[in-house]
Amino acid sequence: MKEIAILGATASGKSALAIEIAQKVNANILSLDSLAIYKETDIVSAKPTKEEMNGVKHFGIDVLQIDQYFSAATFFDLYKMAKEQSQKEKKHLIIVGGTSFYLKSMIDGLSPKITPTQATSQEVAKILQNLLEAYTFIQKNDPTYAKKIASNDRYRIQKWYEIYLQTDMNATLFFAKNQKESIIKDIPIFDIKIEREELKKRIQKRTTQMIHEGLIQEVFSLEKKYTRLPNPMKAIGIQESLAYLDGKLTLDTLHEQIATHTAQLAKRQETFNTSQFSKRIKLLKKDLEKRISKYFN
Repeated sequence: MKEIAILGATASGKSALAIEIAQKVNANILSLDSLAIYKETDIVSAKPTKEEMNGVKHFGIDVLQIDQYFSAATFFDLYKMAKEQSQKEKKHLIIVGGTSFYLKSMIDGLSPKITPTQATSQEVAKILQNLLEAYTFIQKNDPTYAKKIASNDRYRIQKWYEIYLQTDMNATLFFAKNQKESIIKDIPIFDIKIEREELKKRIQKRTTQMIHEGLIQEVFSLEKKYTRLPNPMKAIGIQESLAYLDGKLTLDTLHEQIATHTAQLAKRQETFNTSQFSKRIKLLKKDLEKRISKYFN
């Protein structure tokens, strides 16, 4: 069994390429997408339809309800499941998705997770009532960690105290004794190269298609069922549609804002991939397809 990863900015055509290659080389696909993992987000996440999947088995799509929590560790479990199933079926595995942070996490590994007890959570909540005092304590007991965070970084201060109270170790010592463990050692990474103007056109076209296919109705249904509280309700496409439903945007400005925010996301994705995956092979789609086919053959 061989495995590869295909990266690319949103709307670059990576999902279609992955499906095309999967059909040729007999492979399953693991989707790394922070929105497609949820059910009922078919339009807003631009997840491939059953027809577009064309019989290729996908993991990581339609796994959770939108009010269910997930983290990078969720994708670790999905990867293990996808790899085990692919090995049983004697198929290759293609990892694809715009949220390449999860691929980076699987390559680098995650530190062991601390699950605080109720007593610890209550104690931490009391400590956080005086954030400056809490930070000062960290400075004295773990100066290495303190230098990495701001004095008002409530989230990281909270995590430090959870580790400290649960393990009797400061965070620096805890992480030194509990090294990250990678679950993907070596994997060829392919990245779709696309001209910026071409990508803008694709984003414009996709945005038009999403609205035409019923994006607003999908978001209305999600809000009615789950409210606006779940974190995914802040995703691009959802937040703008909610503003439209509130009467704050016209249909034209809805389209404009989704396209603009999607283009900004694409730029961030490209920056991340460039900085985090130095050994990736980046080519135009037609050249990339040839290179990937050669790898499998």
